[in-house]
Amino acid sequence: MTITERLNIYEKLMRLDKPIGILLLLWPTLWGLWLSTYGFPNPAVAAIFILGVVLMRSAGCIVNDFADRNFDPRVERTKDRPLAAALISPQEALLVAGVLILLAFLLVLQLNALTIKLSVIAFLLAVIYPFLKRFFWLPQAWLGIAFGFGIPMAFAAHHNMVVPLAWVMLVANMFWAIAYDTEYAMVDRDDDIKLGLKSSAILFGRFDVIGTMLCQALFLLIMAYVGYWARLGAFYFIGLMFAACLAGYQYLLIRERQRERCFKAFMNNNLLGAAIFAGFLVDSLLRIRIF
Repeated sequence: MTITERLNIYEKLMRLDKPIGILLLLWPTLWGLWLSTYGFPNPAVAAIFILGVVLMRSAGCIVNDFADRNFDPRVERTKDRPLAAALISPQEALLVAGVLILLAFLLVLQLNALTIKLSVIAFLLAVIYPFLKRFFWLPQAWLGIAFGFGIPMAFAAHHNMVVPLAWVMLVANMFWAIAYDTEYAMVDRDDDIKLGLKSSAILFGRFDVIGTMLCQALFLLIMAYVGYWARLGAFYFIGLMFAACLAGYQYLLIRERQRERCFKAFMNNNLLGAAIFAGFLVDSLLRIRIF
């Protein structure tokens, strides 16, 4: 096997060819960085967090594929993943994940002690998640906490403390993840049932669409409260309005429960997260002009 072929396998193993997971992890991290500093994140801290998102999401994909290596070959959507297709050995895949995690840890060592301690919790959340769907009916909630843990870490990195507002944002992100990952789980529901796996789409049953929209609504309401609490400006709330419109569009996509449209709704959450970040960004830029 040539070096190029090996690198292509690593790219697919880390899902760098499908960056949606990185983006869904990046947006709440950026929210935390911007809100914790009112739009003036330390450039070095921001760079560490952004690179850490890429490294840890890539490592998480490998751990997920390792956990599902006996399931993925039996699912049409995942049968061509490198581990499922036996293009790479489980041992080599874990070695790659270990290198990525080590690099991420070396980055976080540049930050204060509290952030380092929180990074250990974030690591445990990430590596435990792939195994939850064997016995836990709502792994999407765990995913939301894991994906949102960059929020309290951002506050810790900038202020050496985590304020209550950060934990409220983490709860909001949990509801968002339940929403978008239920849309994703609706794509795989039939396969998950056959394999005996658990997900929110199976748990919600015929109330899956209502449950998804309720979680999106709770997410947006909590984020509106965050804006009120932090005294953010009108443009932040305009960003939330755009996000609400995108959530409404997702309802139109998933209401018939067609696989392709449910997956499209899942992908649409990248724009939703970006709309909220745009609200944070414009609000902070206006603060610069005003003050």
